[in-house]
Amino acid sequence: MELRFQSTGMTICHRKAMQKSADFYLSKGFSPKMAEYFASGRRKIISVHANEDFSLSLIFDNGEHRIFDMKPLLKENTVFEQLLKIENFKRVYIDDSNNVCWDKNPDVNSEIEWNNKIDLSCDVCYVEGIADKKI
Repeated sequence: MELRFQSTGMTICHRKAMQKSADFYLSKGFSPKMAEYFASGRRKIISVHANEDFSLSLIFDNGEHRIFDMKPLLKENTVFEQLLKIENFKRVYIDDSNNVCWDKNPDVNSEIEWNNKIDLSCDVCYVEGIADKKI
């Protein structure tokens, strides 16, 4: 990518950082699935939808559709407890950091009150999600 500033005539070139191998990530303690994921390049979520069965339908920037099953995480006395109610679960959104999120209290701005947010990493959603074969 090249950026040109008209007023100064200055040109700045931006080079993509070199991709690291799966072996690099394995040496840092990553699981094999996560090592392969990071070595192939991270993905961004472009769409999320909460399903009635407490799963999430996700679309990623490479066009892949994946299903992430939330049921194993939805337990009492955990951060996800509020999501046991389907009306709370359906308030899912993608935040500015590209994470899947829910606001504990929908009347509180989670950008200001950070502990109002429940979130899941986009990386976990991709790696642990299952390819949606129906699409």
